[in-house]
Amino acid sequence: MPHAEIKTVAQWARGTDWHLTLQHTCPDHALIWITRGQGIAIVDGVRRGIGVHNALAIPAGSMFSLDLGKTGFGLVCILPAGGPILMPDHAQHLRIRDVTSQNELTAILEAMQREQSARREFMDEALNAQARMLTVWLRRAMIAQGPQERPNSSTRLMQAYAALVARDFTSGRAMAVYARALGVTPTHLTRVCKQASGLTAADLLTERSLHAARDMLEAGELPIGQIAASLGFGSAAYFSRFILQHTGVTPSALRQAATTRKPMAAAH
Repeated sequence: MPHAEIKTVAQWARGTDWHLTLQHTCPDHALIWITRGQGIAIVDGVRRGIGVHNALAIPAGSMFSLDLGKTGFGLVCILPAGGPILMPDHAQHLRIRDVTSQNELTAILEAMQREQSARREFMDEALNAQARMLTVWLRRAMIAQGPQERPNSSTRLMQAYAALVARDFTSGRAMAVYARALGVTPTHLTRVCKQASGLTAADLLTERSLHAARDMLEAGELPIGQIAASLGFGSAAYFSRFILQHTGVTPSALRQAATTRKPMAAAH
């Protein structure tokens, strides 16, 4: 049975910052609870400052990045998509000022951590039961915070662009093609994107491709040429130049570095 899972933000990042700081999507829902530090999240193309006692709910398939810096700490509850556990259709950013509400969420997450660590019989059922309580907490917190502001035209454009990139980034299409599909000029899309996220429209597209490329390279399963083709690159040579430009090393060197890290991670 698919079940909820609890991780620290550092565990979620799998030991390398880029797993979270580059634009990407997750197949499952996530609820992030920040307990130390502050940072930046970009969700659906919109930049948000996040800090202590902030909860961030990210629906499955939403494009996002998260940067808590070196001192930030948080817990992440990962909820299987398509199951009975309900999550909002759109990302939610909640600043929880009520101490009782803070303590309620902390208690649920700590109970999930204990259950996951003990690994007793029926762990999956227990975790999913706690996850249902978590989503009850989330819906109550959303009501307490009040309705979110209706997105303006710029925010709607960013959400539409992020959704298109998440869906079509493997096509190899240039940013200008996305702008045309959205009925705006590349210049307008870039300006709105920069204002909303701090990144250009081309940067968002590049980050999504780079995250997927690094993920596939570090998995170490597919030939580099096959990865390049699956991500819409015209040739393996172009793909290699792309990786070198954005990481400073070749695809082979990235793969080798990941292979070296894995035994060290297993030892810990």
